[in-house]
Amino acid sequence: VQPYHRPERHVGEIAVMKIYNTLTQQKEEFVPIEPGKVRMYVCGLTTYDYAHIGHARMLVAFDVVVRYLRAAGYQVTYVRNITDIDDKIIKRAKENGEPFDVLTERFITFTHEDEAALGIVRPDIEPRATGYIGEIIAMTQTLIGNGSAYAADNGDVYFSVPGFANYARLSRKNPDELLSGARIDVDESKHDARDFALWKAAKAGEPGWSSPWGFGRPGWHIECSAMSTTCLGHTFDIHGGGTDLMFPHHDNEIAQSEAATGNTFVNLWMHNGPVRVNDEKMSKSLNNFFTIREVLQKYPAEVVRFFLVASHYRSFINYSEETLQIGYDALERFYHALKGLDTNAVVPAADSVYEQRFHAAMQDDFNTPEAIGVLFELVREINRLRNTDAVQATCLAALLRKLGSVLGLLQANAEEFLRKGGAVDAALVESLIAERNAARAAKNWAEADRTRDQLKALSVVVEDKNGVTNWRIER
Repeated sequence: VQPYHRPERHVGEIAVMKIYNTLTQQKEEFVPIEPGKVRMYVCGLTTYDYAHIGHARMLVAFDVVVRYLRAAGYQVTYVRNITDIDDKIIKRAKENGEPFDVLTERFITFTHEDEAALGIVRPDIEPRATGYIGEIIAMTQTLIGNGSAYAADNGDVYFSVPGFANYARLSRKNPDELLSGARIDVDESKHDARDFALWKAAKAGEPGWSSPWGFGRPGWHIECSAMSTTCLGHTFDIHGGGTDLMFPHHDNEIAQSEAATGNTFVNLWMHNGPVRVNDEKMSKSLNNFFTIREVLQKYPAEVVRFFLVASHYRSFINYSEETLQIGYDALERFYHALKGLDTNAVVPAADSVYEQRFHAAMQDDFNTPEAIGVLFELVREINRLRNTDAVQATCLAALLRKLGSVLGLLQANAEEFLRKGGAVDAALVESLIAERNAARAAKNWAEADRTRDQLKALSVVVEDKNGVTNWRIER
């Protein structure tokens, strides 16, 4: 493998950004291979079931990365794959009594709907494994041809782990320990227990494709290597995914990709932390497993997104009713600051102290908690100036919305968010408020109390300030 030489920074390039590289376990100055351009691949979902809140964590984390890179001036080519053929898909399709591609197409549609609800930007390229069978076979042939892989008698093809130096250097697992913990199944013909499948012979009734080794299908790991290098080249800037994929998936990607191309596979590895539920690992067996759809039935999508963004992408986050309520409260504070201010009418001045500090936080390994802290400071300043300097308050509100967009937040209409997006009949509420105000003006306190009670029954909170009546829904 050719050694990686860090590209030189060019005069006038984008400000220094540091990103934690899982491979080296330290923050590194990010300098893309091609100045001003970023090629990035993220491991997507295996589409045989609904996406869960752990998937949402990954999707949102790298959505923020892409949004910020673009906001910082980079041209980003974002590739996030879909695994639409593997053991789990075949098993579920058989249980359902339906073709595997019908199953995957249904859940791809559901996943896209969940992503749209959470404000996740679609990748520039979304390759599906079944669309890259030719490339997968070609890479496998290359690996066999240079001695890095071998075809077994049972129709499978395996990558030879002992022949690849520094195997598992990403996860830092000891190869000897991996050997002692590995085993060979009865139907496998591996030379070494650590070897992994590049191609699997199809069993009776299973889907597959013709290949030089017989009818079969790709192994999971080779799919990502073929798709990423086809879309982004033999070496690209960033590869991302969840920490659960580090071993064996990403370690195997490195081994087979570098053995096939002779080049460094990826310059910088990023991994998002996992989701825990009430401080326990999320698991169906523990009955603490939540799909994105289930969560969105209870909370607005922006609340869920805020919950996912509020923690640093590398940390684990704890899913609970309390943390979501905290996120809801925070968003209400933001939208109360934006309410009544025409943020579309003012272009905020660039390079304000708030904007500088926001970007400094994001350029430090996408430190979203610190960036959100800057947004809270903006809220306090907007509230302080609202009644004394409306022009400046409006300018800062526009900046708040602008910076919020980098995180995929604060783009809704403030009044609509605070009214829970039409959860009550807004026309009825406005009519009752008009009746209440008329009764108060006429000093008809009994009528004013009656309309107040009707509004309370609708969970409406009325706020009178400076001769203006606003309302919101009390949670």
